[in-house]
Amino acid sequence: MNDEERLNEITEVLEELRELSGDHVILVEGQKDKKALISIGIEGDIFLIQSEGGPIRAAEYVSEHGRKAVVLTDWDRRGGTIAHELENQLSSLGLVYDSRIRARLSFLCKKDIKDIESLSKLLERLSSTARSE
Repeated sequence: MNDEERLNEITEVLEELRELSGDHVILVEGQKDKKALISIGIEGDIFLIQSEGGPIRAAEYVSEHGRKAVVLTDWDRRGGTIAHELENQLSSLGLVYDSRIRARLSFLCKKDIKDIESLSKLLERLSSTARSE
């Protein structure tokens, strides 16, 4: 898959995330992740797992607000551990969550980046290399 194809695929995933942000709580690890999402036009209810109480509190927050969740932790080892813990907590409360977005971004980006906060830089790089191809 060349850079232009990857850029298109990532853009599609981010558009799906943008649509989900209307009725889902997006669960990210920290403030830099939230800023990165906002910088690429994804807003809505974004919960910061690390600074707002961890996976248990994140699941409670989703439940209290009667919403669904998008698990969007980084795709490094720590992010995977947090994602697994989140999924367990959300499931134990009978909450609906989406982890496909994280899996797809991981697949498309992991050779270049390992975290949400680096997404905008990757998009810029892929855009410039796709134009020059």
